[in-house]
Amino acid sequence: MQRIRLRYTKRGRLRFTSHRDFQRAFERALRRAEVPMAYSAGFTPHPKVSYANAAPTGTGSEAEFLEIALTEARDPDTLRDLLDASLPDGLDITDAVEARTSGLAERLTASVWEMRLDGVPFEDAEKAVAGFLGAENVEVQRRTKNGMRTFDARAAVADLEAVDQADRPGDKPCAILRLVVRHVTPAVRPDDVLSGLRVVADLAPPVPAAVTRLAQGLFDEESGTVTDPLAPDREAAPTVLPTATGTAVATAPEGAGSA
Repeated sequence: MQRIRLRYTKRGRLRFTSHRDFQRAFERALRRAEVPMAYSAGFTPHPKVSYANAAPTGTGSEAEFLEIALTEARDPDTLRDLLDASLPDGLDITDAVEARTSGLAERLTASVWEMRLDGVPFEDAEKAVAGFLGAENVEVQRRTKNGMRTFDARAAVADLEAVDQADRPGDKPCAILRLVVRHVTPAVRPDDVLSGLRVVADLAPPVPAAVTRLAQGLFDEESGTVTDPLAPDREAAPTVLPTATGTAVATAPEGAGSA
């Protein structure tokens, strides 16, 4: 059995598709591309697809991840092209690697988000960000299936900054917020941070914010950056070296083990 890890996007109007909608579209794409999927056992077999930390409905994303199990080996790049061609524009497969390490989900510990605040002057956003970062905790409320829940939105935010939108169309103000949010329990979402900005600085955009996940992966505490979660699989891939006879020999990286 071969395992392939994929990065995909949700762009444009398809940011409003739910996770269930994406699952249906992806399973149709698997059938169209004639991918030799492994199936679960039992009375209702289903394709072995593992989804990791899907973005909330209504948010765009450049960094969603999933893993599929195959019964026959396939070239990851060829598979990526076939699946991308079988999905609608906006749901795009942008990367594929063979899984050679364990623990993809454990490497998704933080996300980089961008929030576009149309109608909000940069100066107001910058002041609100300073107030948020200067607070010890920022309590917000969110309605869940079990009712209203109160939690601290500040602790999960590793970084937050306001960016002036110099190339905005027309003369209307527009601030951009970029934030790094750790994946904690309960989960803190970008709209929770926006609620926190309203609490500390009464920042209330006149229109809903456009939210996009730019990256997700392992959070590096020293640099404050989010690393590529597929990099360990690439680094563990065997290196193909030419021999004196012109044939190619694959060598595994030093210290690499089985996936």
